[in-house]
Amino acid sequence: MVRDTLTGSRIRERRTITGLRQADLARQVGISASYLNLIEHNRRRIGGKLLVDIATELGVEPSLLTDGAEAALIASLREAAADLSTAGAELDRVDEFAGRFPGWAALLTASHRRVASLERTVGELSDRLNHDPHLAASLHEVLSTATAIRSTASILAENDEIEPEWRARFHRNLNEDSLRLADSSKALVDYLDDSEEVPDRRAAPQEEVEAFFAETGHHFPALEEGSLTPDQLARDRAALTTDAARAIAGEALRQYASDAAALPLPDMRAALGDLGLDPAALAAHFDVPLQMMLRRVAAMPDDLLETEVGLVVCDASGSILFRKQVTGFALPRFGASCPLWPVFTALTRPQVPLRRTVAQIGRSTACFECFAVAHPRARPGFDEDPLYLSTMLIVPVAQPTDRDVPEVGSTCRVCPRTQCPARREPSVLREEF
Repeated sequence: MVRDTLTGSRIRERRTITGLRQADLARQVGISASYLNLIEHNRRRIGGKLLVDIATELGVEPSLLTDGAEAALIASLREAAADLSTAGAELDRVDEFAGRFPGWAALLTASHRRVASLERTVGELSDRLNHDPHLAASLHEVLSTATAIRSTASILAENDEIEPEWRARFHRNLNEDSLRLADSSKALVDYLDDSEEVPDRRAAPQEEVEAFFAETGHHFPALEEGSLTPDQLARDRAALTTDAARAIAGEALRQYASDAAALPLPDMRAALGDLGLDPAALAAHFDVPLQMMLRRVAAMPDDLLETEVGLVVCDASGSILFRKQVTGFALPRFGASCPLWPVFTALTRPQVPLRRTVAQIGRSTACFECFAVAHPRARPGFDEDPLYLSTMLIVPVAQPTDRDVPEVGSTCRVCPRTQCPARREPSVLREEF
């Protein structure tokens, strides 16, 4: 357990720096050396006049001896040790380390956050390079144009007896293809350029919709109140620049409005206060389908839930149709997600609720409670097969200590797990990454 205070460790460190003996400092502030020893080893609380007197003798402000920042620092150190599964870390002395060497402790936690950020960046880049439809089309355009130029150049170089009319035609084709290659290459560079100087960046429609929902925190008061229709909201937003994006956003907003009408915000607020974040109990309370409750919980304003939540909706092919990000759970944008996610497992048992606690592995391993259910997209007829969607609510939880938690990844390309029966391709990550 972390001790309530690290002031004693700070006092001992400052006293050592100033060259004062423990007995001398005790005498100067009017206490016994044995009592000061207990204070310095964090076995006695200290405050008030005694703290001020000790700070005066050490030549520092009292605030520098208190432990205002150490609680978060200790929590970050413990998180870093847990993420890296460092068996040799002396976790029982982490408070002493933070108290005596706050600078080094802050450096370690900052490095840990930096590594986690870099790992997320690699995952996003790998996802984009492998599955971004705009990037794939741009690369295809560049490669096909380069191939056409090479073929034309080869004909001109290897045939000396080409008639002037055909030679002029080949030159004209070569010129046109080279201009097309230059334009395609420039468009590709602009798309990959992260600088703010590149105007009117065209993202995939799904990216525009996700950005639109993220801007509002996935909550739309205008739809809750009925002051705007879904089509008006989608049409009037500048973030939706294409007809495809507006169409996708309109469908998602119509679903949102339908859920809000069936589950009004005041009723949800009261039910969450009584039942807590229990999707099954909430769905039974309102007598609504579980998938509707999962979507509605994910659309609650931040001040209504005790923790952030995420949401994933996919179809029977495994394609991600909608996602709400949650810290620590990496959700690939364009597909090729880890097949071990409960949202995909639910597709194997339609209309059967599934609850799983999983840990998404990586440099920053985190645990999540996942609630998933697969359901028909529309009411099927006798002569047609049902089209299933799967919806999963993602809730961060503390890692259980009484049982093993199944591990899932983000996508095979950036998953460090070596022994996995679901692996499709080798990971680009290595142990030293």
